[in-house]
Amino acid sequence: MINNVTLKRICNLFNFDEEKLCAVFKLGQCDMSVAELDNLFKDKNSPHYRELLDVELAAFLNGLITDMRGATDGPARQPEEQLNNNAVFNKLKIALSLKADEVIDILALGQLTLGKYELSAFFRNVNHKHYRDCSDAVLSAFLSGLKAKFESA
Repeated sequence: MINNVTLKRICNLFNFDEEKLCAVFKLGQCDMSVAELDNLFKDKNSPHYRELLDVELAAFLNGLITDMRGATDGPARQPEEQLNNNAVFNKLKIALSLKADEVIDILALGQLTLGKYELSAFFRNVNHKHYRDCSDAVLSAFLSGLKAKFESA
């Protein structure tokens, strides 16, 4: 998925305002101003539109984990330079403290049926023989399922 779209969907999911967004980015060791945020949320055809870099989305997701679960002992996790759907999915799962059964239920709310073994393949090491790339459709279904879950709660 496009990083800007992913960020926008996460912000809508948690009803984050600009101040909260900046705070979460800061928790992830990335300084993001309100003006920079505005450019990230502009239409792609706008001359001021700016793509969100992988390292910036990783910093945001790391900050989200810290915000939702609290700071850990030791040094803060450095944001990854490259990010894929598997990492985004995993970071959201960690931030929300979700177990496999809960993720499967959320995916079902997003109109996608997966088993535990299919799900675990997304969270394996990339060199593992059962590793599987997380498609845009799977990540989108997870975000849609989260939205449905939070709206019904």
